[in-house]
Amino acid sequence: MVHTRTQREIEKISKSCQIVADTLIMLEEYIAPDTPVSELDRIAEEFIRSRGARPAFKGYMGYPATLCVSIDDAVVHGIPGNKILENGQIVGIDCGAELNGYYGDHARTFAVGEVNAEKEKLMAVTSESLNRAIEQAVPGNHVGDIGYAVQSYAESNGFSVVRELVGHGIGTELHEEPQIPNFGQEKQGHLLYPGMCIAIEPMINAGAKEVYTAKDGWTIMTRDGKASAHYEHTIAITENAAQILSVGSNG
Repeated sequence: MVHTRTQREIEKISKSCQIVADTLIMLEEYIAPDTPVSELDRIAEEFIRSRGARPAFKGYMGYPATLCVSIDDAVVHGIPGNKILENGQIVGIDCGAELNGYYGDHARTFAVGEVNAEKEKLMAVTSESLNRAIEQAVPGNHVGDIGYAVQSYAESNGFSVVRELVGHGIGTELHEEPQIPNFGQEKQGHLLYPGMCIAIEPMINAGAKEVYTAKDGWTIMTRDGKASAHYEHTIAITENAAQILSVGSNG
């Protein structure tokens, strides 16, 4: 079932999203060589709880942490553990929060120290593919328009789009219908209309699109070992445009 949210519900989703956005903004200063990934997770959980919210990922389907921290060839769902950030890596951080029964979801990829030109381009292209996808999230368009925007831009820059993982609806559950793939054809798929709240999250690989699940049962890795980037915004579709909900409290 695809939900149509009232303005009051959208405001509640927005509050959860703001907490998540503020969490990633706060974490940015800690993303540096020699930082333990477990420390990022601890700081994030404390911050989310200090805002009166609950980490949405922790305990979800058995997931053990507040953040998903995915380094270099980890696409998404990396479990924070004993790893230490190293100069030249890129790290995707995905975070969710639940406040008063409504969810927010947001992800960004960060450079650790100085990264090479390919990783810089990968991050820039993935971020821009998200921007282009959001531009297509307007009434009268379809889910396929969103996916086509991501796929066409990423592939035109020599990168590939992960097929097995998708964006999603969001609201009173972390993952709701419809699924939002990062590939597709224009004017295909579910019709977009005002009141829909969705999380759009391009996952773009520097090399081939093929992925596999690591032995921990969670982390999704690129099969060729090349880097991957991940960006995500939760948005509400309004009468005229997409409203990005996952923005910090300072705008």
